[in-house]
Formats: sequence, C-alpha cells, structure tokens
Amino acid sequence: MENKIEILQLRHPDYDRELTELVRSNLSPKAFREKLLDYHENDIAAALETLTPAERQRIYHALDAAELSAVLEYAEPMTPYLNELSLRRRVDVLSRMDADAAVDYLKTLESAEKTTLVELMDEPKRREIARLWVYGEDEIGSIMTTNCIVIPEGLSVKAAMSRLVAQAAEHDNISTIYVVGSDGAFYGAIDLKDLIIARESDSLAERIATSFPYVYAHERIADALPRIQDYSEDSIPVLDEENRLLGVVTAQSLIQTLDDALSEDYARLAGLSAEEDLNETLAQSVRKRLPWLLVLLALGMIVSSVVGLFEGVVAQLTLIVCFQSLVLDMAGNVGTQSLAVTIRVLMDSETTGAQKRKLVRKEARIGLTNGAILGAASFVLIGAYLLLRAEAPLMAFGVSGCIGIALVAAMLLSSVSGTVIPIFFKKIGVDPAVASGPLITTVNDLVAVVSYYGLTWLLLIEWLRLT
Repeated sequence: MENKIEILQLRHPDYDRELTELVRSNLSPKAFREKLLDYHENDIAAALETLTPAERQRIYHALDAAELSAVLEYAEPMTPYLNELSLRRRVDVLSRMDADAAVDYLKTLESAEKTTLVELMDEPKRREIARLWVYGEDEIGSIMTTNCIVIPEGLSVKAAMSRLVAQAAEHDNISTIYVVGSDGAFYGAIDLKDLIIARESDSLAERIATSFPYVYAHERIADALPRIQDYSEDSIPVLDEENRLLGVVTAQSLIQTLDDALSEDYARLAGLSAEEDLNETLAQSVRKRLPWLLVLLALGMIVSSVVGLFEGVVAQLTLIVCFQSLVLDMAGNVGTQSLAVTIRVLMDSETTGAQKRKLVRKEARIGLTNGAILGAASFVLIGAYLLLRAEAPLMAFGVSGCIGIALVAAMLLSSVSGTVIPIFFKKIGVDPAVASGPLITTVNDLVAVVSYYGLTWLLLIEWLRLT
C-alpha cells in the first residue's frame, strides 16, 4: 500500500526548470552537450521559450544541424528561433528538416531572403521544396513529406531489406515501406514487421498490401480527412494525377492540421478573424478582433433601430422592458446551440441535401419544444411574480403570456436561423464557422426583438388594451 501511495505521489518531471538550470550552468561544451542529449527534442523545444536569446544560442551551438532541426520541428512556432541563427546555420538546419516544415518556415519570409536560403541549399532539397511549394495551404500536398522508404516491385525479400537499410539513414519514417512500379506508380505497401519476419525464400509480392489507402496531392485536406481517419496507418501515400508516389502524409501532420482547423473554427465562433496566442502584440490582437466587432456594431445598430420602431409600445407599457433581456438571452442561447450542432454535422463532407433538410426540421422541432416548455414555465412564474408585485391579474398574466408566446416564437426562429445560416454559407463556398457565435446571437437578437415587441403591441395593446 505504501508503495502505491508513493507512486501516486510521483510528479511529472519539470523539464523546463531542469533545462534552464542546465543551460545556466558552467559545464564545459562537451559535458553540456552530453547532458542536453539526454532530453527528448520536444522537451528541449518547450524550454526554448523560457530562455533568453543568449541562452538559446548555447543550445544552438551545442547541437549539430540534424539535432537542432529535430528540436525546432517541435517548436511552435519555430520561426523566431530559426531567425536567431546565422544564414549559413539556417541553411544547414533547414536542409535537414522535413521539406514540409522547411516550406512552412520559408513562406513566412520576404521574397529576397527566401530566395537566398533556397539557392544555398543542395539540389535534392531544392527539388523537394519546389515540389511542395505549388500546393495551396488547404491541399494535401502542402502537408506531405518525402520522409519515407520507397522500393520498386519485383524485388526479393533480401533485396528489399537491403534497400530499406540503405534508405533508413536518411529517412526515419520506416514503419511502412511503399512499393512502386517501374513508372513510379503506387503499387502497394509492406509493413516493416512483415518484412522483418519474412524468410529469404518467401515471395515479397505476397506480403504487399495492394488495397492500401491513398490520397491525391491536390485534394482538399477537409475532403480527405474523413476518409483517412477511417484507417489507423502511421502514414498515407500521396499521389499525383498519374498515380505516381510523391510522398506521404503522416498521422502527426494530420493531427496537427486537424488541431489547427479546430482552433481556427473555435476562434471564429468567438468572433475572431484568426486564432490568438499569448505572445501577440496589442496591435496584432486588435487587428484580429476589430473587423468582426465593426460588423457586429453595424448589426447592433440595426437591432437598436428596430427597437426604436417600437418606442410607442414601450412608452405605453414600460413594464415589458424588464423582461426584454430574458427573451433575447434565450434566443441567443438556442441559436448558438443549433450553430454548434450544425457546424459539427457540416464537418462531414458527405452530408447530403436530404440530411441537411432533416437537420433543419429536427432543430426547428427542438426549438419549438423547448420554447413551449420554457414559455409555459414563464407564463406561470412571471405571472405569479407580477401578482406579488400587486399588478392586476389581467396585466400580470397578460404580460407573462406575451413573454411565453414570444419565447416560443423566438426560440423556434433562432433554432432555424442557427441551422440555416451556416448551411447557406457552406452552400456558397464560405466556411460555415464564419457564422460565428456573436453573429448568430446578433441575428437572433433581431428576431427576438421583433417577436417580443411585435407580440406586445398586437396582444397587449391592440387586443387586451393594456396601457
């Protein structure tokens, strides 16, 4: 029992603190390097943020180009750290990075600096970078890597193993070996384990999986992800239009891409034009938030002008102003819920028109049902509350009845708008996440204001004559 308690009390090592102390120690360069290499590249990359530029230079000098490239590929972002290196050192580090990571960095540079760096690289690396450069950020080719083992078909087991050993020095993604035909067309894949346990006399062709999943370089990432996630492969081959193998997209790249997409959608749902981080300047954060705020300001002015149209209603029956926020808040909440459900459904590129219409009907029924329940509760509770305030029974339950009906109408319409708006954006080719929470809330405020004050004028003033 004591041993179990001791295990539970163990804490995760504080690698940031350990590495900071190591960097600030007086160890000789050789001893410092030996201790530094005991840490995983990801831990070293995470510690870079806690160090000063001068302290980071000690790490840069201790590691060779291959080791430093492995560390910086874990850094998020890696751009500021690469910019701290000399030109020659940067070229060496970028030359040893996966081409997709190098391209991501190069795209952040001015044209002249980018050209200089690429020209200083060796010819094979330049070709890799040029191959990836032609793809858009939303295409599979932009996240693929050439870090994979490729062998021609028709080899013996022994010859295949020799090819694997020869390429493993430059490529560490060796869990799957890809097989191509004489024209470079993708033929299939072999699991490393199957190759290792194969006897020399065995037929290699029998161990090739020819039904292996693949994607095309110009496919949109969003379209390919639903298919790729059905498989548990470490990497998926990427082909050109002639079915020639160009490279692979790894599970790590897919996870990072999906994480970036979700982060971006989350930012948009919050009414931001892009994701923010803690290191941004005031001006950068303002630039990201201000555009949406200006749009929402304009929409808010429209809502306010609509409220102004009902100025006569408010003047005759001031009591209704007390419950305006209740109707507006519930409409906004319901709309945001429908928006979240709709965007999740629209993430599936295979969603049909019939399924979208079914979703609209379902959300409308949910909004109507919830509105009816909450409307009935509001009718009873608000009516009783107004009676306790010594309001006349007709006035008390007239107002609460109007609020109840307004809730039904506003929640029904808000559910529909929270579903239809993102579907419409998707239809016209706009990211449905642009239909962000603040935008839906503002639209629903407009719906709720018209429902609430319109019903007040019709039911309480025109019909019941309560003034």
